[in-house]
Amino acid sequence: MEQTPVSAPGPKPVSAPVPPRPTGMAAIRNLEFKVGLLLALTLFLIAAFAIYTLHARGAFQRSQTLVLTAPDAEGVGVGMSMTFSGFPIGQVRRIDLTDQGEARIEIAVPEADARWLRETSVFTLEKPLVGGARVKAYSANLDDPPLPPDAVRPLHTGDVSQEIPILVERVKNILDNVAAMTDGDSSINRTLAHVETVGRRMTGEYGVLEGVLGGPRQAREVVSALERANALLGNLNGVSLRVDQLLAKTDDRVFGAAGTMDQIQQAIAQVNGLLGDTRASLKQADAILANAEKASADVARITGDVRGATADMASLRAEIDNSVRKINHLINEINKKWPFARDVEIKTP
Repeated sequence: MEQTPVSAPGPKPVSAPVPPRPTGMAAIRNLEFKVGLLLALTLFLIAAFAIYTLHARGAFQRSQTLVLTAPDAEGVGVGMSMTFSGFPIGQVRRIDLTDQGEARIEIAVPEADARWLRETSVFTLEKPLVGGARVKAYSANLDDPPLPPDAVRPLHTGDVSQEIPILVERVKNILDNVAAMTDGDSSINRTLAHVETVGRRMTGEYGVLEGVLGGPRQAREVVSALERANALLGNLNGVSLRVDQLLAKTDDRVFGAAGTMDQIQQAIAQVNGLLGDTRASLKQADAILANAEKASADVARITGDVRGATADMASLRAEIDNSVRKINHLINEINKKWPFARDVEIKTP
């Protein structure tokens, strides 16, 4: 077994003096780490702010392209907004010329705002006298089909400065017309003079009538004519009353009780009776004539009865004449009572 040698005791070592603690930056512990962390945080905040700004400006939004063509794109610049109802819905991204010499304006429209654009939308470029140009979109009916991507539409320009010469020319013409109207020999002044003359005449005795007709004599004649017309109307009114009374009396005499119509009806009844008697007599005559025809076939046979047949025919003829006379007398009576009757002629057979 080995033994460890034991050292002899000697003098104690003297410890070195402790240096003083440093002040200032030397006093911050892990200074490099903290500075690096601060720089990294600053860069992160700058990047976050840039990303937020780009996001707020729509740099990360999906958009579709709209191409507008115009004969003149003066006042339009890259970055200009296209508005709809006063709100920006697109931004000009590029401007160039076509082979036909027209301006080609490419506008980026976010997909979220593209719903306001339809196939029937109208795009205008307004150039006011004060301020810059503005690109506007109008959609009359939002139920129309949506505008497809990469659509090409015309841009209608409305430059107020181009209409100023036309407005100046029109104003000049209006001023010339006003000067012509206010001239001393103008038609308006002559018309006003005539109106004044007519108004002065209307202050006369006959008022408006005198002013319209041109003088008091003509108005007096018209008033006299109106008075005569009123008198004539009064006379016609009296005549109309008398005619009404006469018609009432005539109606009573003709259609009243025991009037002419009643008498005519009675006479017609008598005529019907006489006609019935005449018809019976004519039937008897027909029978006698038939017997005479039979008798003519056999002369020898008729000879014996000639006297009897002649006597019968004489009596029948007398009856017929008597009936005809009665009918004629009755018809004459009817003609006396009825003013509109016509002549009736009855011929004996």
